[in-house]
Amino acid sequence: MESKAGPSCRLVFCLLISAAVLRPGPISKFSPTGIEDTNMDLGVQFGPQHQGYPGGLGWYTVNSAYGDTIIMPCRLDVPQNLMFGKWKYEKPDGSPVFIAFRSSTKKSVQYDDVPEYRDRLSLSENYTLSISNARISDEKRFVCMLVTEDNVFEAPTIVKVFKQPSKPEIVSQAPFLETEQLKKLGDCISKDSYPDGNITWYRNGKVLQPLEGVVVLIFKKQMDPVTQLYTMTSSLEYKATKADIQMPFTCSVTYYGPSGQKTLQSEQAIFDIYYPTEQVTIQVLPSKNAIKEGDNITLKCLGNGNPPPEEFLFYLPGQPEGIRSSNTYTLTDVRRNATGDYRCSLIDKKSMIASTAITVHYLDLSLNPSGEVTKQIGDALPVSCTISASRNATVVWMKDNIRLRSSPSFSSLHYQDAGNYVCETALQDVEGLKKRESLTLIVEGKPQIKMTKKTDPSGLSKTIICHVEGFPKPAIQWTITGSGSVINQTEESPYINGRYYSKIIISPEENVTLTCTAENQLERTVNSLNVSAISIPEHDEADEISDENREKVNDQAKLIVGIVVGLLLAALVAGVVYWLYMKKSKKC
Repeated sequence: MESKAGPSCRLVFCLLISAAVLRPGPISKFSPTGIEDTNMDLGVQFGPQHQGYPGGLGWYTVNSAYGDTIIMPCRLDVPQNLMFGKWKYEKPDGSPVFIAFRSSTKKSVQYDDVPEYRDRLSLSENYTLSISNARISDEKRFVCMLVTEDNVFEAPTIVKVFKQPSKPEIVSQAPFLETEQLKKLGDCISKDSYPDGNITWYRNGKVLQPLEGVVVLIFKKQMDPVTQLYTMTSSLEYKATKADIQMPFTCSVTYYGPSGQKTLQSEQAIFDIYYPTEQVTIQVLPSKNAIKEGDNITLKCLGNGNPPPEEFLFYLPGQPEGIRSSNTYTLTDVRRNATGDYRCSLIDKKSMIASTAITVHYLDLSLNPSGEVTKQIGDALPVSCTISASRNATVVWMKDNIRLRSSPSFSSLHYQDAGNYVCETALQDVEGLKKRESLTLIVEGKPQIKMTKKTDPSGLSKTIICHVEGFPKPAIQWTITGSGSVINQTEESPYINGRYYSKIIISPEENVTLTCTAENQLERTVNSLNVSAISIPEHDEADEISDENREKVNDQAKLIVGIVVGLLLAALVAGVVYWLYMKKSKKC
């Protein structure tokens, strides 16, 4: 040992120093009685000539975080006759290494040339030692020594250095887990810890305990030989179930710091859980309630496994062998014979099958007769609109764009029966499935003529009317018999339902015969009427009643009959009421 006391050091002092160097004990001072104190063990006992420092000191520990400054108070009262103070640390074999010296007189500080503490030490006036940038290698037993001329006082300090580990991470994560298979989930790793820590795994916040064949944990730690820091790794092998879908897995590291035990948590990890298909379903696009002839049908097969199956076998009606396809199979331009049961199954497990019934709706319409039909007036014409459909269909008859209350039936054709008839049908709840056929009915007839005359109330003129019925529309011509002259000044009514009339107004001075000629493509018809001179009174012939007027007359007759019946019923009720009243009055 290098002496820092100078030539004033006496023999006893040198012996004290030598004894402290040869065997430093965990206690703080020498006993002046030569008897070992219960709290002291210097390894050497001295006689009464050595003055001890009062009070025994036990173990003292300084906790420091890695990289911080370690501050170690000397923990000894400075004696008045102090010569100097020194700090040392002990090697694992117990040998001392002096690192700092401070004289009480010169106030000077000297640091021993110890490489690991170069430029890291600071010794204050009260002999507090500071070590900057704490390292793991600083975990030692340090001793503060205060030396007087006749004694050496020591105070040991144990240094503990702690390093917080890095936040744990789940690495080497499995891309997926499979049910009923023990598979490595991942590694939880935490680095740069001192001392080493423990790693715990969690599923949905609950600790995972080892369970044979279900939860397997493999823990290992490694120390960096340079930094002496630990890296902890825990591997988790896990047998997943469907209950693990969307379940978070985490891990934590528990370590010790200067203030005690602490825990760091990792981020959550959620794994895709693979499980086999347990059920197969089949879908029909579009909705199978609305499939009609000419549509395209897409069958879609789905499995509830993860990942879902990518290929299936599709079975069509009447075909025992399946068609291998992706999860969809399309049929184009289907016909009614495509109605039936459709099935699909897994390729490697044909017993897992799904089926659905499909009805291809159809609608047929047959109108007889159809197209353009020409008939003669008075003929009979049976008309039928036959419907064949996959379900109930609605039938609507139209004539000239006006809806009819019932289907037409002609036992004796009239001119007003002519027109454009349409039979239209639609299938309920099947959009777009409609059919229609049309019948253009033409009713032809030879011209028929009826002539009437009427004298004006003033007696100055007579009105002659030629009523004509026929189709195609007959042309009317007036002539005067005898002279054969043609009368052009006439008035004509509209041509409705094969009928119209032509009239003239004359004031004959003598008797004349008027001829009305009606002609169409079928025939030429002639009729004549004798008209007396205006001065001769004669019986007027009634006008022809048109169909419209005839209907009005019928309606008026019906109204009159209804009114009469209503009055009779009212009278009957009044009579009964009166009779009951009189009967009651007599009893009273």
